Amino acid sequence: MTLDMVLALLLFLFPLAYSPGPGNLFFAANGARFGFRATLPATTGYHIATAAVTLLIGSGALAAQAVAQEAFTWLKMAGAGYVLWIAWGLWRAGGLQAELQARPARFRDGVVLLLLNPKAYVIITVMFSQFLTPPGTVSLGRDALAPVLAITLIFTLNNLVAFSIWTWIGDGLARQFSRDLRARQLNRGFALLLAGVALWMLLL
Repeated sequence: MTLDMVLALLLFLFPLAYSPGPGNLFFAANGARFGFRATLPATTGYHIATAAVTLLIGSGALAAQAVAQEAFTWLKMAGAGYVLWIAWGLWRAGGLQAELQARPARFRDGVVLLLLNPKAYVIITVMFSQFLTPPGTVSLGRDALAPVLAITLIFTLNNLVAFSIWTWIGDGLARQFSRDLRARQLNRGFALLLAGVALWMLLL
C-alpha cells in the first residue's frame, strides 16, 4: 500500500473506530470497574479475533456470510442480546466493595464480543471493498494477500489504539467516582449507554 492509501484508510477508520460502539463502551465500562490493566486480557482476545476475522473476510473466505441477509439478522440479534446482558450486569453492579468480588472481562469475553459485533463485519466488508486494488479482490494469490495483510494490520492496530483510549477514559472516570454511590451511578450510566448501543445494533 502507498502512503496515500494508508492515510486514506486511517481517515476512513477514524470516525468508525473512535465513536461510541459496542466495543468502545464495553472496554470503557470495564476500565471504569476494574482499571486499565485488568482489562488487557479481554483487549487481547478482541483484537486477536479482529485480526482473524478481518483476514478471513479480506481473503474472501467469509465474504458471502458477511453480507448474507439471514445470517446477518441472526448476528445482529445475538450481538444485541450479548450487549444487553453486559448492560444488565453493569446496572446491577454495586459500589466499590461489591466490585471487589466481581471479575473483569476475560480473553474469551473479548473474542465473543468481536464475533457477535455486526458493526465490525460491516466495517470490514466495506473497508475491503474500498481499499483493495482492484476493489473486491478476494483471491488468495501472493499479489492479493499482501494488501489484505497490510489492511488487516492497520485496522487491528487502529482499533487497539481506540479501545485503549476508551479503557483509559473509563479508568480515569472511576478515579473521579471513587465513592460507592458515585461508582454505582457510573456503572448505571455505562449500562444505559450499552443498552442504547444494543438497540442501535438491532436497527442497523
